[in-house]
Amino acid sequence: MAFSSIYEKDVYRLYNQDGEIVSYSELLDLALESEVTFFGELHNSAIAHWLQYELVRDAAEDASASLMIGMEMFERDQQILIDEYFAGKISQNSFENEARLWNNYKTDYKPIVEFAKSNGIALIATNIPRRYASAVYSGGLEVLDSLSTEAKKWIAPLPVEVDVELPGYKNILEAAHGHGGANLIYSQAIKDATMAHSILSTMEEGSRFIHVNGSYHSNNYEGIIWYITREKDDLKILTINTITVEDVNRVDREKLQASDITLVVSSRMTRTF
Repeated sequence: MAFSSIYEKDVYRLYNQDGEIVSYSELLDLALESEVTFFGELHNSAIAHWLQYELVRDAAEDASASLMIGMEMFERDQQILIDEYFAGKISQNSFENEARLWNNYKTDYKPIVEFAKSNGIALIATNIPRRYASAVYSGGLEVLDSLSTEAKKWIAPLPVEVDVELPGYKNILEAAHGHGGANLIYSQAIKDATMAHSILSTMEEGSRFIHVNGSYHSNNYEGIIWYITREKDDLKILTINTITVEDVNRVDREKLQASDITLVVSSRMTRTF
């Protein structure tokens, strides 16, 4: 067996929709040319989290636009905690104890948060508070109408339009074997609508926005992007999707169509959970 076959273990590749390999520097250039980059991740992909971090670091060095970061992993009512932590008004311990962090925060998201804090980069909590998404799952979108004016600040403006025929939403319902019915779609859509509203309402003139989210929130220009383009259809958007395959050097082109760039990771690569 040749040494090359023993030691050349490709862990990931980047591809465009034509099946052409894209270098990291080309990906960075595309991100720098875009106003909003959606980095769709598999939540347990170590490679995706590493590449997000590298992209954020390198984008921050470009002086042509100020960088802003948005994250699905933070809910809108947590913004005050982020702001207080970044301003040095509360300790890291207080922030992490109170912020309802995801279980994989320390390994997967903390590096980006701490980089943003250290470099004065705005970090935006974009997601709906999960209690309201859960309420929609249980009682439908009409539940949101009964919320207080204060609570409604944390969600997209009502009423929220939902296209239940979007393939992404239908796939989610199919994967759940129909459990939850239309309310499952509504609970997903209110997340997407709120994240879109969060991005559009906080983006500053001349800024560059990188948003970190699960791939299903931005694949096929649906989800968050569907809501964004209904409000502002002239934004220059870049989408990244993450998938796993057995051999990163042999990928069916059909699997590369959900996004502008696909991060293809070896299925044998270590996961963070």
